[in-house]
Amino acid sequence: MNVASFYPLFLQAGKVTIDSRKIESNDIFFAFSGDNFNAATLAEKAADEGALAVIVEDQAFENIERNIFHVPSTLVFLQELAIHHRNQLKIPIIALTGSNGKTTTKEIIHVVLSQKYNLQYTFGNLNNHIGVPLTLLSIKPEHEMAVVEMGANHQKEIEMLCKIAQPNFGYITNFGKAHLEGFGGFEGVIKGKSEMYDYLKSHSQTILVNENDPIQVEKTENYSPKITFGKANSDYLFEEFSTENFVGLSFQGQKAQSKLTGNYNFTNLCAAASLGFHFGLNFEQIKTAIENYTPTNMRSQVLQKNGKTFVLDTYNANPSSMVESLKNFSTFEGSKTVIIGDMLELGEESEKEHQAIMALAESLNFDEIITVGKHFKKANQISRSFENTQEFSQYLVSEHIKSENILLKASRGIALEKILDLIG
Repeated sequence: MNVASFYPLFLQAGKVTIDSRKIESNDIFFAFSGDNFNAATLAEKAADEGALAVIVEDQAFENIERNIFHVPSTLVFLQELAIHHRNQLKIPIIALTGSNGKTTTKEIIHVVLSQKYNLQYTFGNLNNHIGVPLTLLSIKPEHEMAVVEMGANHQKEIEMLCKIAQPNFGYITNFGKAHLEGFGGFEGVIKGKSEMYDYLKSHSQTILVNENDPIQVEKTENYSPKITFGKANSDYLFEEFSTENFVGLSFQGQKAQSKLTGNYNFTNLCAAASLGFHFGLNFEQIKTAIENYTPTNMRSQVLQKNGKTFVLDTYNANPSSMVESLKNFSTFEGSKTVIIGDMLELGEESEKEHQAIMALAESLNFDEIITVGKHFKKANQISRSFENTQEFSQYLVSEHIKSENILLKASRGIALEKILDLIG
């Protein structure tokens, strides 16, 4: 089986899935296998449930009469099918990566451009070597453009994802201290994320640049075409304002108030608005999108519960985002408790970075600092400290947090959001 001969069958499919629990009639199921499980054993069951085709890499389960096809690698075939599909598409694809704010920026770009266009975009956090192909394969004839998020924790990953998605526009949100272990330090982060610039430049595609970021400016100097924002001589200049802990954006006297907290989200709004203007939207359309967007993905999410204000930011954490979250939270009115969990994948920098965050938290004069995780437990000498979320949950059964405002910030692996219902 090769991609070209399989493609006509793909065009008849409802969707492509790698999750056997989500197979619906007319779907294509890629049977990805792990170290301890052979997903090809589910091939016949998938066909029984109405799958249009099943791709397996175990030849013993091939059944051509039932459209169960063997390939040497399900992953390679998925990626090659995505590339083949991308080559047929005649729509602009916007790609974005960065250390912080990727998903929030992607979501805002989506709601802005959807004011005018039928747009497909990365669902959830499907931004890796499997997620990007799945996003591309979800693009249908009715879609007029797409936004593809790209994540990476090692060199050459963004390069590979760009070769698959072949973006026409690209944006790097920022360069921060994320995945330091995999990238080999901060300079490795810059090099790895800049692989998107390398692709766009080599294919003469458009780069979106925040001109308040010196690294972005340096990496795109003397390059064209690009879209710029942030300075008086940029293509677009926006002003920041805030109301009741929420950040807003103004343009030529017109204002759009978001439901996002933190001035770090201002540049995310600027990026989306800049693309909106570039693709022909007016400010009223951009304003409508920004003001109607409500974050629900544990990223800068503000919740009201039992008379308290919670900032739920537990999907990801690294030193750069932790600093911004703490500084923003310190501006809230009323008593404040911060609950911070370990920042993962920092390698040799972990101890130093956790100590630095503790020092910052202590300097901001919060009413209470609580840490969760073994790295913060080692760095935390003065405040309440717990080895893990389960230990903290047990504490909360009998103890209450009295502050009016509570920040929860941690890496995904800490699962800090699990304690939300226990806080009284």
